[in-house]
Amino acid sequence: MTTSLPTRHNHLSPLLTDLYQLTMMHGYWRNDMHRQSAVFDMYFRRNPYDGGYAVWAGLEPVLDYVLGLHFDPDSLDYLDSMKLFEPAFLKALEAWRFSGSIESFPEGSVVFPHEPLLTVKAPLWEAQLIETALLNTLNFQTLIASKAARCVSVIENGTLVEFGTRRAQGPDGALGAARAAFIGGAAATSNVLAGQRFGLPVVGTHAHAWVESFPDELSAFRAYAALHPDTTTLLLDTIDTLASGLPNAVTVARELREGGHELKAVRLDSGDLAYLSRRVRSALDAAGFPDVKIMASNDLSEEVIQSVIREGGRLDIYAVGTQLVTGGGAGGGALGGVYKLAELAGRPRMKLTGDPSKTSLPGAKRVWRGVNVGDAGAGSAGVGGEYAWDVIGLDTDTQPPRPGERVSDPSNPLKSSRLSSGLDWHNPRQMVVERGERTQATVQSSQTQVPQTQVPGSLSAAQARARVELSRLPEGTLRLLNPHTYRVSVSAALQASRGALIEQLQGQGDVPG
Repeated sequence: MTTSLPTRHNHLSPLLTDLYQLTMMHGYWRNDMHRQSAVFDMYFRRNPYDGGYAVWAGLEPVLDYVLGLHFDPDSLDYLDSMKLFEPAFLKALEAWRFSGSIESFPEGSVVFPHEPLLTVKAPLWEAQLIETALLNTLNFQTLIASKAARCVSVIENGTLVEFGTRRAQGPDGALGAARAAFIGGAAATSNVLAGQRFGLPVVGTHAHAWVESFPDELSAFRAYAALHPDTTTLLLDTIDTLASGLPNAVTVARELREGGHELKAVRLDSGDLAYLSRRVRSALDAAGFPDVKIMASNDLSEEVIQSVIREGGRLDIYAVGTQLVTGGGAGGGALGGVYKLAELAGRPRMKLTGDPSKTSLPGAKRVWRGVNVGDAGAGSAGVGGEYAWDVIGLDTDTQPPRPGERVSDPSNPLKSSRLSSGLDWHNPRQMVVERGERTQATVQSSQTQVPQTQVPGSLSAAQARARVELSRLPEGTLRLLNPHTYRVSVSAALQASRGALIEQLQGQGDVPG
């Protein structure tokens, strides 16, 4: 169960990394560079699913990993067997612990391309080692949380539940997907271990095999209802949805009511969901069961859900499996988050390539989020108002952006605009680790009011935060097709720093002039 401030860490192996992280660490140590102060930023360049936003997820597991990370004797023995590392280096790893700081958006925040979602400030070899596991967790969980939010955004009157364990990428993928889907807006999961570990509501029905194991469908329905008289959901399509499953479900519903119980729901798992759900709703209402919910679980996605609703479907519960837990769909599959060195020993660093869109932003940075307060007045950013503009600045920029300030596009410095007036600016990120220790800010947010749900601790806060922040996006940002592009810009000071560093690197001949 997730708690507000975890008391024990998830001791994943330090070998859950790419080999080059370890060989680079060895090189830093060998050249006496390993204790230089480094700044790394994690960001992505394109929204998942060609959408208008992403929902940030995976931070809590990452922090548990980072703060519990150490090299145990078995890990060191294996590294020694590789014959790649000096014994003195392996001896130095025995005392390795993360001692740096991490600043991040809180989980459940809406985030956008190019802005530093998470910044690590630590000795170089510490910041380097955590890259692979950090990206592995944050890329995946942010992708799934964003997919869940997209599904929720098109559900007009109903509930999303996560039903994808059997299609997930292994046990760890199933657990991470269940957690992230909840942050993105899912109300429950079918994964029992996720329920135990994270405190999530767990739901389920029965399989076709249950019906096939009995002499007839009605006997199967009756047996299941007798076992779970107050929580029964009956699967209608093992034989024939309308000719068999539906009338048998109505019969069992009447029998349950006679015994003082009520049928909870019926489930559709094949066929034309819009047509079938209308027929099932009509029959249940006519039989006196308007409160029986209709669930669907037939390879759903946000596009399918939207289509069913547009065609007059009458579903109440959308059980999304494969498409949710695998992050499937156009523009999905993986979130392209990267982790780039921004500063070393107090000097800005950047990646400069022939592709301008992949040029990184140098230096230690901060993010300002502008809220369109309208007539509400200044100081209302934490209470309400529409998110309007994010500006990436230098961390030395202690004053918020000014109206009329010229700001640049992160991927195209030649494209610029001036900031509008009427925006109230705040810092949407928080310091979540300082000097190798967790901070209370990990589970708090001073800028977004997040009402608690029944799920305990930080996970409920993350889900509530996502719901609130998604509601504050500009009109059209949630649209599935051709969404509004949320503005993210680079401050004038950061742009000047980037331009100076580009000129310096080009002067050294690192790239063609």
